[in-house]
Formats: sequence, C-alpha cells, structure tokens
Amino acid sequence: MSKDYLDQLEDEAIYILRETAAQFERPVLLFSGGKDSIVLIYLALKAFRPGRFPFPLMHVDTGHNFPEAIAFRDYLVDQVGEKLIVASVEDAMQKYNLKETPGRFPSRNALQTYALLDAIEKNEFDACIGGARRDEEKARAKERIFSVRDDFGQWDPKLQRPELWNILNGKIHKGQNVRVFPISNWTELDVWNYIKKHNIELPNLYFSHERECIEFNDKLVATSAFIQPKEGEKVIKAQVRYRTVGDMTCTAAVPSTSSTLDEIIEDIIYTKISERGQTRLDDQVSEAAMEDRKKQGYF
Repeated sequence: MSKDYLDQLEDEAIYILRETAAQFERPVLLFSGGKDSIVLIYLALKAFRPGRFPFPLMHVDTGHNFPEAIAFRDYLVDQVGEKLIVASVEDAMQKYNLKETPGRFPSRNALQTYALLDAIEKNEFDACIGGARRDEEKARAKERIFSVRDDFGQWDPKLQRPELWNILNGKIHKGQNVRVFPISNWTELDVWNYIKKHNIELPNLYFSHERECIEFNDKLVATSAFIQPKEGEKVIKAQVRYRTVGDMTCTAAVPSTSSTLDEIIEDIIYTKISERGQTRLDDQVSEAAMEDRKKQGYF
C-alpha cells in the first residue's frame, strides 16, 4: 500500500528528529503551545516512544502570551511527562536593559533572541528544534533543515550548507549551534490536514469564539491586560479565531465562524494571505523584518 503525502512528510520529519538526536549532544525542542510546535511534540512521540525524548522542551516566554496558549503548553507537557525549560524575555530585558518596540502594539519578538541565546549558552545546547515552515515567511524559505548559527548565534543566509539526497550534516565548531526544522517542507494546510488525520488536540484559540476587539488598520486586535482601547475608541464583540498564537500585543485575530477542523481547512484552502501576513503586526514593519531578526539569532 503506497503512502499518502502526509505519511511521507511524517516519515521525513521523524527521520530529521532521529538524525538530530544522533548527531548532536545536547539538542532541545522549542515549544510554545502553538499548533506547529504541538505537531512537533506529536512527531517526537512517534519518533522516540516508548522511550523518553532525547531532549528537553523549551519555551521562550515573552510575558505577552495568550493565557490559553500557556495553559495548553503546561497541560501537554504534563501529558507527555517531559522536562520543560522556560527562558524568560522579562529576565533578559532586566539583564540587558532592553525595551520593547514602542507604539500602540509593542512587540517583544526581537527580544526573544536575547533570552534564547542566553538559554543556549547556559544549557550548552548545540541544536534547537523549531516548527518553522517554508510557506510561513520569505526568510523561512531560505533556511536549510540543519541551519548553522555562528559563535554569536547569528545566521548568514548566504553561507549555508548544501543538503543533497537527504544527507544532513550536523558537524559544527565549538560555540556554534544549529536550528533544526523537521517540518520545513510542510505548509500551513499540511499541518492542519495532519492535525485532522491524527485528531491532535489544540488550544481553543484556533477555533471560532467571541472576543472583544479593537479595529486597527482593517485588523482585529483583542483587548487584554496589554492592549486597552483609547478614549472614544470603539470596541466590538466579534466571532474570531487565530491562525497563529504569537504575543497578544502584536497578533491580530481573523474574523471567522469556523469551529471545526474541516471548516478551518476550507478557510485555508481559499485564503490568499499567509498566516503571518494576515495576523502578525510586527512582521509588517518592513519586508525584511523576519530576516533581520533571524540574522541576529532569532528562531
């Protein structure tokens, strides 16, 4: 019986996870409680159970997360029984006297780099497994599956290793580390079809629900402890869902009544805008916003 394309993507991802465990001494899996990293957990279960994961989990916590995402993160960690490390952006901000981006909808995404690089140094991690996909953003499409970072954690898109015939080269010099992307050949639609096929549990943020929002530049930004309406500004109650669960301060909701996996998959089939393009306010500062962050050590 021939395998379907989801089985082939799964096989590739499991192979990458096992190669990571075999080639690196101290890998770590980056886990935020979002759908892509949840799929990584599911793939790791398939790759390594009934044994323990050969790496801990780590969340780079900005302090601006959706409570639902944090609650699901802790729930799933408890379910799988693996170790979770939390690297705090708040701590990094105090340590380095950092400031979040100014403006109405502040972002700490760039500041995650400081917390991540500190955690890599402290724990001596030599590989960080992430859930980036090639359709997510233009800079993501430039990455290799094993993407080398230099002694300062920086990435040079012009200096990358060839990856031929599924051969992955994990050899690095002391001080260097690697970002590993097991689902880099997946699309957002692939992720949702895989979630449906395996009935993978997700935070309720991904499904339609009612939320108080502020309208800003044709986008809906939920009110929260971090974002409050200005005097005289209209707050509306809307049926929304989230395509990605970044910080509450810079992630817009999508107007939607889709409350099932089939409905969400149909939405994605017909949408012409990437999830980051539609929902991430901080990625719209410039066309190279993500690439600039990645060059400094971002995921």
